[in-house]
Amino acid sequence: MSKVVIVTGASSGFGRLSANAVARSGHTVYASMRETSGRNAPQAAELQMFAEDNGIDLRAIELDVQSQESVDRAVTKIISAHGHIDVVVHNAGHMDFGPAEAFTPEQLAELYDINVLSTQRVNRAALPHMRKQRSGLLVWVSSSSVAGGTPPYLSPYFAAKAGMDAIAVSYARELALWGIETSIVVPGAFTAGTNHFAHAGHPADTARAAEYNAGPYANYAAKIMEAFAAIVPADADAAAVGDAIAEIIDMPFGKRPFRVHIDPTHDGAEVSFAVIDRMRSEMLHRVGLAELLAPAMIKPEQRTN
Repeated sequence: MSKVVIVTGASSGFGRLSANAVARSGHTVYASMRETSGRNAPQAAELQMFAEDNGIDLRAIELDVQSQESVDRAVTKIISAHGHIDVVVHNAGHMDFGPAEAFTPEQLAELYDINVLSTQRVNRAALPHMRKQRSGLLVWVSSSSVAGGTPPYLSPYFAAKAGMDAIAVSYARELALWGIETSIVVPGAFTAGTNHFAHAGHPADTARAAEYNAGPYANYAAKIMEAFAAIVPADADAAAVGDAIAEIIDMPFGKRPFRVHIDPTHDGAEVSFAVIDRMRSEMLHRVGLAELLAPAMIKPEQRTN
């Protein structure tokens, strides 16, 4: 059955690849991005051409995840057009690269805003409709860094992704009885096919960063990038993340996995998360809340769409 899907941060990278893959599966997909008539106008036009060339229902929509007003406006537009929204893909994110000490607290706050608070804005706009429907799916694009290998110089990004993953887990428990499902997609490092490293932010305190660059960590930035390049297989394809999201959406209710790993570097996150998620589940069993571990089957007469 065709679903109405919104993908955040879909101007490029995982977001764009996911929007393409989901639309090719036969769904109506809103690829959200900022400034569709400004700096992202070429991306919006390219997306429309791709949709026309492939005969799919893929639409660019103006949405700034750092603005609740913008998020509300986009979701209202989707609801007005279709009467419902079925899937939210939380993909919007940004990366910073450099020694942690050289980033200002304001920079960390902004990164947290983009990677974590953005999901709260979108949820607050979309979830009232999903809860009324008693159906829906949240797909969260996490990171293997939350539980796997964590090289230095990426701590602001890693911390933000860990925060987003923790919120995703909590939301899964709080939405299960509404019949709303959760799947967390966990990509590993991809040095091609995304704009994470190319568009990464850098420390605002350049003097502090210089102290690292001239001290015992001199040339470490280049060393880290070389290390990443060495462990990522040449055939690693970022499109695999989008394909995985499309597969999850196409699965029947109650059969969708809680986590899916797409990690060409095999940094250990799959093993760590298996233990972490099991312990969390066992805790809910111990306290008598096991019903929160799976989405409730809602009777058709209880649904509004």
